[in-house]
This record gives sequence, C-alpha cells and structure tokens, in this order.
Amino acid sequence: MIRIAILQMTAGIDPEVNFSAIRDAAHEARRAGAEVLFTPEMSLLLDKDRQRAAEHVVLHEESRYVPLLRNLAEDCKLHIALGSMAVALPDGRWANRSMLFRPGGEEPACYDKIHMFDVDLASGESWRESNAYRAGEDVAVEEMTIVRKTTDGEEEQTLKLGMTICYDIRFPGLFDALGRKGCDVIAIPAAFTVPTGEAHWHVLQRARAIEASAYVVAAAQVGDHEDGRRTYGHSLVVDPWGEVVLDMGGEKPGLGFADIDLDRIAEVRQQVPSLANRREIAN
Repeated sequence: MIRIAILQMTAGIDPEVNFSAIRDAAHEARRAGAEVLFTPEMSLLLDKDRQRAAEHVVLHEESRYVPLLRNLAEDCKLHIALGSMAVALPDGRWANRSMLFRPGGEEPACYDKIHMFDVDLASGESWRESNAYRAGEDVAVEEMTIVRKTTDGEEEQTLKLGMTICYDIRFPGLFDALGRKGCDVIAIPAAFTVPTGEAHWHVLQRARAIEASAYVVAAAQVGDHEDGRRTYGHSLVVDPWGEVVLDMGGEKPGLGFADIDLDRIAEVRQQVPSLANRREIAN
C-alpha cells in the first residue's frame, strides 16, 4: 500500500496565502505517513480577472514558487503533484501547467493542459480559456519512486503517474493513451463548476478509472472563491474497478487520505484485460 494525501482547497487571489495552505498540508501529509500530496488545478492562484492575475503570472524560470515547492518536497521527503499553476510563455500567452516535484530536489516534471475550457453554460457562466492560454500538446507520464523503511532495511516501489487537468477528463482519447502507457495513477486536478460537477463529475471520474484500469486521484477546488466563482469540490480517489474510495464532499477545504494498492491494479487488469485486448479502429 502507498498512502497518498489529497488537498481540497478554496484557493484565492493571493499566491502567498495559497502557498501557505499547500506548505501546511505537505507537512501534515508527511506526519500522517503519506508519500504523495495531490493539489487541485490552479492551486497557487484562482482568479478569473486576468488583468489582476497577470501580475502574478510569470515565466516558469522566474517563478518564486517553483523553487519553494521544490524545497518543500525535499524537506518533507514527499512527492508533490501540484495540480496546476498559471505560467507565462515567451510568446505572451499563458500555460495551465501541472508539476510533479520529487523529494530529491530536482526540477519538476511538467504537463501543460491540452484541452481548453471554452464553454457557455445554461447557468449563464461563460469561459474562454483559449483567450489567454495556449494548449499543450504532449501526453505526460512520470515515474515516482517511493522509498520506505522496513524491518529489513528499505523497500522501493514505483508508481507511474499520468498527468491531466480538469477539462481534459472529457476527452477519452487522452486517457486511452495514458492507459496504454501503463499508468498506475492518473491525476485529474480540477476547478469544476457546480452545474457541470453535479451532472458529470462522479460518472466521468469513475469511467476514466475503469477505462485506464488505474487509480484516479482528483484533487478539487471547493466553495465560494474571492474572484466570485463557485466550485464543486468532491475531491475523489477512485480505484481501477471504478469504486470510489474517497469523496471529500462539496462543503469545505481539507486534507484527505487514501491508499494505492498496486495488487488491486494487477487484479483488475487480469480480470478485465481491456488494455491488452484493445484494437485499432479504422476511421
């Protein structure tokens, strides 16, 4: 079993306050024996006022929070799967970038959100991510080496992590690619709207876990935010059979815990070998 921690947040418009919440969660997670901390989409800044947000959106290599998170992961001896943060690109656009910080203190592995949330909802909400953000192009799978002390010394286990962000969940081709790459866990950090969350959140998370025969870990934003939006919450952990093993509810932020069972992944893939049986379908 590999213990993980999931941070459900009500992130605001001050990155310092948001980073403090992540820092406190990392220390609490490590004290509780977690090996990985998952945080939501836009963990460091959630602000739909792009003019106001722009002062905090800088190039990746100029961000003060990247080294802070790298040092936090090293100090806590903890993998930190940062759901995402906005970073500036050289062409003036932004990227919605997920990062995996490892305990060794190296530079993070990165994934830029591929699918842009450009929608008009019946509630009157309208979102145009592509007005500011450039879509990513690359599927990201990263290995996490978990080292734990045992009575006989040390034990190493490796988890393959697939990286996605929020609206990506609606595009099964991405999850098919992650499943074929043998991911054990797929992160789906999110800031889901309430109407879409109530309609689709649980069923989509369970479907993606079943399709990929992998655990899904969906750390989410929750509640009423400083920028005026309201998010659905219900951070989830779903096992490869589609069973929800953690649901943090839609009321408040907090830190939750779950266990990743590598034997469960192997068992499900043996029972229903859909990844092995997959065939290419001609258009």
